Amino acid sequence: MKNFVSPPSFKCAAFCRIAGLVLAVCATLLSSCVNAEDVIKHSFLGCGKANRAVIVGEDGNVQWKYDKPASDGWVLANGNVLLALYPNPDFPKGGVVEVDRATKKTVFEYQGQQKEISTVQQLSDDRFLVAELGAEPRAIVIDRSGKIHEKMPFQCQKGNAHMQTRMLRRLPNGNYIAPHLLDFAVKEYEPDTGKVVQEFPTDDRGRDKRDWPFTAIRLKDGNTLIGCTNGNRIIEVDGKGKIVWSVTNDDIGEKLFDDACGVQRLPNGNTVVTSYHASGDRVKLFEVTREKKVVWRYSGMKAGFHHFQILTTNGKTLADNTWK
Repeated sequence: MKNFVSPPSFKCAAFCRIAGLVLAVCATLLSSCVNAEDVIKHSFLGCGKANRAVIVGEDGNVQWKYDKPASDGWVLANGNVLLALYPNPDFPKGGVVEVDRATKKTVFEYQGQQKEISTVQQLSDDRFLVAELGAEPRAIVIDRSGKIHEKMPFQCQKGNAHMQTRMLRRLPNGNYIAPHLLDFAVKEYEPDTGKVVQEFPTDDRGRDKRDWPFTAIRLKDGNTLIGCTNGNRIIEVDGKGKIVWSVTNDDIGEKLFDDACGVQRLPNGNTVVTSYHASGDRVKLFEVTREKKVVWRYSGMKAGFHHFQILTTNGKTLADNTWK
């Protein structure tokens, strides 16, 4: 027996079993490595009434907070934070502030002149585009002294100031794009004349669905991405207003949409959405792919955000984080 030699078939079978185990272990380790690398982590600026203005790190912890209610905001290239503020004791008609992030010192402010300030955007000439709501809803351009250089009236309802417009933005062609909630329409204006040159309705499902437009983003291909708030959907329309892409709770297979106010299109083509009415441990922000797969979600804090700005992804600053 000491000279016994295993038959070739026995050796082959034993080798195959060992090789199979090795391959399985390698596959598991490789899968773990891939999954670890594929985990998405974002830091962001979040704006809201209950949460105020906060910067949340990729670890989910609040790194910075400004204790005033905000509806819109940006982290600027100089590191300061630009905010549109809801009415509060210091800004009874709403306002705009630029805050030094390190010291929280206000380096610029503007006091609203009507009922509410809904949005702000820094322009290339270091002036600011502001949406001012009230009896005469309008877009204004102000400088750092608070001087108004341009005025353009909005063509929207005047009965409900709070619901007149939200994320007003200047487009690369110089025009303004404004979502008018109770008018169920996104309108593109010529700032010099106030003429509406394009209009995209959002009541295709009937106004009882409350697809109030809150965010309207003109994409590089000319399409417009629209957040439809209480309608709990995002739509993307072409230049003629035809819906070419949309996403809802039914599409993603879970109820993450809950008042889809703020929206941001990321450079990778994914879309981040805020659920303003989410509370407690529910998801407040989530990222969805073109194929309608949810790949990131944030459940921290106890209230949702009106709007936000994704700042970094997995430690890298976004090359372009202004599509919001």
